[in-house]
Amino acid sequence: MKPKLSSCPVTMTATVLSDIWTMLIMYSLLDKPMRFCELERGLKGISTRTLTNKLKIIEEEKLVIKDGEGFYHPTERGRGLKPVHKAMRAYAEKYLVG
Repeated sequence: MKPKLSSCPVTMTATVLSDIWTMLIMYSLLDKPMRFCELERGLKGISTRTLTNKLKIIEEEKLVIKDGEGFYHPTERGRGLKPVHKAMRAYAEKYLVG
């Protein structure tokens, strides 16, 4: 059973994106649907187990769906993360990168 989330929109979003791999997986899938092996190759440093677990979680969160051919596709909810990614990139370029 999932714990009840706060009604605060920032808390709810932070809970969904609570680790680095979730956003990196979603970023990869926003460009094009991919199979597990493609994701694994593209995400340097992720273990097979971690990727398997994260994909399961983001499927449960309805951010991605897996089709009959083994491709993971972002859902409408997953595609909604595009502006979040853009904002994170802009923030990093302004405040974190040299």
